[in-house]
Amino acid sequence: MKPLLIFFLLPLHLLAQPFSRQEIAQWEAQSKNVTIIRDQYGVPHIYGNSDGDAVFGLMYAQCEDDFKRVEMNYIDKLGRMAEIKGAKWLGPDLLNKILFDSADAIKDYNNAPAWLKKLCNAFADGINYYIYKNPGNNPALLNRFQPWYPMLWTDGSISAINIADVTEKEITELYLGSNNYSSFLEKDEEMLTGSNGFAIAPSISASGNALLYINPHVTFYFRPEVHIVSEEGLNVYGAVTWGQFFVYQGFNEHGGWMHTSSGVDAADSYTEYVFEKDGQVVYEYNGRTRPVIQRTIELKFKTTGAVTASKTIVLWSTHHGPILANRNGKMISVRADNRIMNGLIQCWERNKTTSFAGFKKTLDLRGNISNNTVYADAEGNIAYWHGNRIPERNGKFNWAKPVDGTTSATEWKGIHSVREIVQRINPPNGWLQNCNSTPFTVAGANSPLKQDYPAYMAPDGENFRGINAVRVLAEENKYDIDKLIKAGYDTRLAAFEILIPALINVYEKRVNTGDTISSTLKEAITILRNWDFRVSETSVAGTLAIEWGQRLLPAIQRNSSEDEFEFVDQVTKTRRFAQKATAEDMLLPLLATLAELEKNFGRWQVPWGEINRFQRISPDIDNKFDDNKESIPVGFASSAWGMLPSYS
Repeated sequence: MKPLLIFFLLPLHLLAQPFSRQEIAQWEAQSKNVTIIRDQYGVPHIYGNSDGDAVFGLMYAQCEDDFKRVEMNYIDKLGRMAEIKGAKWLGPDLLNKILFDSADAIKDYNNAPAWLKKLCNAFADGINYYIYKNPGNNPALLNRFQPWYPMLWTDGSISAINIADVTEKEITELYLGSNNYSSFLEKDEEMLTGSNGFAIAPSISASGNALLYINPHVTFYFRPEVHIVSEEGLNVYGAVTWGQFFVYQGFNEHGGWMHTSSGVDAADSYTEYVFEKDGQVVYEYNGRTRPVIQRTIELKFKTTGAVTASKTIVLWSTHHGPILANRNGKMISVRADNRIMNGLIQCWERNKTTSFAGFKKTLDLRGNISNNTVYADAEGNIAYWHGNRIPERNGKFNWAKPVDGTTSATEWKGIHSVREIVQRINPPNGWLQNCNSTPFTVAGANSPLKQDYPAYMAPDGENFRGINAVRVLAEENKYDIDKLIKAGYDTRLAAFEILIPALINVYEKRVNTGDTISSTLKEAITILRNWDFRVSETSVAGTLAIEWGQRLLPAIQRNSSEDEFEFVDQVTKTRRFAQKATAEDMLLPLLATLAELEKNFGRWQVPWGEINRFQRISPDIDNKFDDNKESIPVGFASSAWGMLPSYS
């Protein structure tokens, strides 16, 4: 009876845990090497004896702040969202299982250098220790984190997945037979999210030191701020994506870096000739046949109650990569490096760089698959690199569209060296900027020249934030921190500098007709005519312009007429629309805007802050809103209109 009595005296949560006594003892010992101090804002400052101790503490602190988001990010990368959210997530799960193969991640972990494996172990140990210490905070699915998980997600970006021109709808239709298994919305023609990065050289700095402005634009609560220190040379502050063990964009005492989402063409699609021969599925390559590679993927999903069902998918691949679409009988494969161990190494090593030369050495790893980099350091350098891991190709082909997969002429020729990519270091104007826009305005008149680079290296067009950033940064020649922040919070909406004059022009041509439309719009037109294109909480003109602009967007997007090799950006589309727009194109949407404001608010003279508000009434990942509960006005607007501090 004595052993039975001892069994029942054990804490109940220990009986339910999947952890051994040896593991728990090890975590308890390691926790003594870590100190977590939270400042007045709740930001954790984590001090560890070793880098591994610091990572252990970092992951524990992240779980304290938002374990749900830490867990959900890995449920997503593992392709298991449908197990908790149902069949509508089978499409995203399938895509993640295709791109982030767990078997490959495990292989990379097993082959990782000892120092990296130690950090991955500390990652898992820190989270598992939190799960052990907090039995009431039940995981949704992952009761134990594995040390190979970081190898699934080797880039901290919000937009790291690249599947060329293939859509998630095409993937679900090919492998699941329906788009009903998709939780994704159709993509806009142009993503209007991203980030702003500014770097100021000592020559235009009041202190004589370089300055860096880090303004990541991500979904709400996507990243927390942290400070991580170890006795092995780590001392870094910045933003970490939930569940990752490195500061993705931030600074140490030697330099700082930030990332903007890049339009660099880092993935390609191939038209494959797939057919059956002698009972085997094959594809043609250089006049010969090769067997199609087949891999079985199991997808589980929640049905009613706690019941879990499953689907088995046979994935087809060629040597280029997975086949992701069937377009009129032609199979489309995609080649991309969406998961690469060098990316994880690069993310960690830049946290510990001590010089400009050292930072450039991390770039040589070429593991950053989706981002540009804006940089400044204590030596006085400022720099910009457009992308990092860029395949070298035959420039005769249009890589923005599927290329012929049956010939070796379309194979990648390796990866461009860093010195070959678009970049600008220490420009004479003293500032650099990127707002997910073209690199050919990164330093104003001192920017790189488009003709010096292949089209696939920088297909990004201009956007209205980029236009505003170039203008704003050129308006000051002695920056301090306050002036730099003020520049970053400039409230001009550059898109309306094109659209409002066009509106007034067509209105003035029509006003003499004396019709009811002209008379109804007279007061609103007067307000917009006198507007300085700056938006604020109290701006009625801002409300009119933004609500009217939303109605124009479908027509603006239709003004693409893309050249064969060139993406048509939002600025060009807007200018084309404004040049051709008729009175009906411009005035009827404004009339509808006034009518809707009248209906919703009892008047159309509504300050922007009454419409545009912020509210957080729940810690849930899926935001909840209630107009009957407190919210605060926000004077910012969408990046679509050129708002630097974008809010959308």
